[in-house]
Amino acid sequence: MDEALIRSLTPGVLTILVRRGADFAAAEDAVQDALIEAVRVWPSDPPRDAKGWLVTVAWRKFLDQARADSARRRREDLVEEEPPPGPAPGADDTLQLYFLCAHPSLTPSSAVALTLRAVGGLTTRQIARAYLVPEATMAQRISRAKRTVSGVRFDQPGDVATVLRVLYLVFNEGYSGDVDLAAEAIRLTRQLAAAIDHPEVAGLLALMLLHHARRASRTGPDGGLVPLAEQDRGRWDTRMIAEGVGILQAALARDRLGEFQAQAAVAALHADAPTAGETDWVQIVEWYDELARLTGSPVVRLNRAVAVGEADGPRAGLAALAALDDSLPRYAAVAAYLHERDGDPETAARLYAEAARKASNLAERDYLTRQAARLNAGRRR
Repeated sequence: MDEALIRSLTPGVLTILVRRGADFAAAEDAVQDALIEAVRVWPSDPPRDAKGWLVTVAWRKFLDQARADSARRRREDLVEEEPPPGPAPGADDTLQLYFLCAHPSLTPSSAVALTLRAVGGLTTRQIARAYLVPEATMAQRISRAKRTVSGVRFDQPGDVATVLRVLYLVFNEGYSGDVDLAAEAIRLTRQLAAAIDHPEVAGLLALMLLHHARRASRTGPDGGLVPLAEQDRGRWDTRMIAEGVGILQAALARDRLGEFQAQAAVAALHADAPTAGETDWVQIVEWYDELARLTGSPVVRLNRAVAVGEADGPRAGLAALAALDDSLPRYAAVAAYLHERDGDPETAARLYAEAARKASNLAERDYLTRQAARLNAGRRR
């Protein structure tokens, strides 16, 4: 099957569905379902009119989903119209749904993807971006997960580690993406922390609170991204920081270190510094060493290179960066920053421009573009 052909047809198919009356999000989901069907059918039965085939199937998928949503709303309306049999406390089963979607029959990555789509409300594109994979790959993964659980009983909820991973990704999408889900992720993590005595649950809650405390300062009046070193620390929520630090300290005292506790420790060190210049970068490098040991993540090592550059100088940071794959997301942005600090504005400007082209969201792209323009303008003076 010609993937290039499918990619070229997808925007046109999406436009046709929207013109027919589908809202964009529903049309996007319907097109993704049609693409999955194409992957299954076309190799053995290729259509004569590929675009017409995709439009027909996607429209049918949209109508099926619209009918299902309409039926669900009718059922909900009927339930709301029924008088309750007696006083009963309100119940929120969202967290239970997270556990059910993290079913043991699924791999952890598939369980996370399915939960983000079915319960978290993220689009396939957002989930693919969080996982750093192509959108078509993620669509197929979610489809396989749906097929896997379609015939199983949901009486074996998934494990805590998978649910924590889902909540973490939902928070990250809400914190920096197109849909505000951060507060919901914090609410659910609080519920989980109240129900389960687990240091990594506490670590994740602390991490969320410490990051959320800085949210008001992350963008300027024009909506542009403000990097951590330039943020107005007077706008940070000190009560939320204090709560996060307290939760983290209690978790670390149990001596069962995990990934989220280590990440929260890094966030706490940033929050504790009165100014960017007073940040304890040496200790941050040590925490990144712990994180690398716990996760083996190349993204952790990328962040560590920045910390090494701050603690030991940009040359040391570039040396740490040289050991990593330059295809990593934000590699070019990190390299640009370190080269600028090392006194090489020409290389830094080129790398900032490269990073802007690869940026995953508009705010980040605009910020990196401005950095490249600033350095280029300085060189012309």
